[in-house]
Amino acid sequence: MHAVLHRFAAMGAALLLPLSAALAAEVKPAIVYDLGGKYDKSFNEGVFHGAEEFKKTTGIDFRDFEIQNDAQREQALRRFAKDGFSPVLAVGFSQASAVEKVAKEFPDTKFTIIDMVVDAPNVQSVVFKEHEGSFLVGVLAAKASKTGKVGFVGGMDIPLIRRFACGYVQGAKAANPKIEVFQNMTGTTGAAWNDPVKGAELAKSQIDRGADVVYHAAGGTGVGVLRAAADAGKLGIGVDSNQNGMHPGKVLTSMLKRVDNATIASFTAAKDGTWKAGVTVLGLKENGVGWALDDNNKALITADLKTAVDAASADIVSGKVQVHDYMSDSKCPD
Repeated sequence: MHAVLHRFAAMGAALLLPLSAALAAEVKPAIVYDLGGKYDKSFNEGVFHGAEEFKKTTGIDFRDFEIQNDAQREQALRRFAKDGFSPVLAVGFSQASAVEKVAKEFPDTKFTIIDMVVDAPNVQSVVFKEHEGSFLVGVLAAKASKTGKVGFVGGMDIPLIRRFACGYVQGAKAANPKIEVFQNMTGTTGAAWNDPVKGAELAKSQIDRGADVVYHAAGGTGVGVLRAAADAGKLGIGVDSNQNGMHPGKVLTSMLKRVDNATIASFTAAKDGTWKAGVTVLGLKENGVGWALDDNNKALITADLKTAVDAASADIVSGKVQVHDYMSDSKCPD
């Protein structure tokens, strides 16, 4: 009898092993970055830092891929899904059609897309209220400006980037109704995210017109924007990740888009079995956007600036101030 029970116990253990192995195998995170690469000091890099943090906390490694052209999006997503990776995180709105297509082919694979909504039963979409974070750095820019003129350099000319610009303009005008805001977009193709030389030229042209604070939402192109502002003795404003340390004392602040938190949340939910498809919207209230204050810029953020931005932040969170979303009607209020 003992021997029989022993044999059953052994069989039970053998049955359990593949099950637990299967559960563990389910969480094999992978990332497909957008153009610009994972060390863009901005959007992609924020996702990479989130994945690194997840790895440090859980011991679960991840695989990633840096695309060099648009055709590689679909190939990379499909390869990760085929190799049993899940969740597969796609960075950037440009991945939407590739995610839609590949998610249909692999209905048992979890996909997370950042910055776009893909409606599918196995896709989690994470979008941000960039206009709210941009409003805050607009307040800071207008308050810090001595000339009454500030600038904005966008990457690719798309509604999403106009959402940043429009939020920035609203914040700047709330702080100083007479402020002048210069705006330029870098281009109309994916190359606009990775052209620091053009970024520097656009920032310089705005500085030549009197702008003394320039905000960028331009991915790798923004590296040139921040450098041009620093070289001219003016102030830059970073985006997505905390870019204050790129030119300490010359970057007024950075508009934080917490893609790192979104990445950690997606991977952790998959690990815990709580991952859900659907849309998550992260604004100021949800700690999805914000502005960066650290040792690199604390000397620039005077008590007056801090009071103004804290008040604006509180008003947005409470609903007293509604920041207009350019993407809701393709318009920016005058």
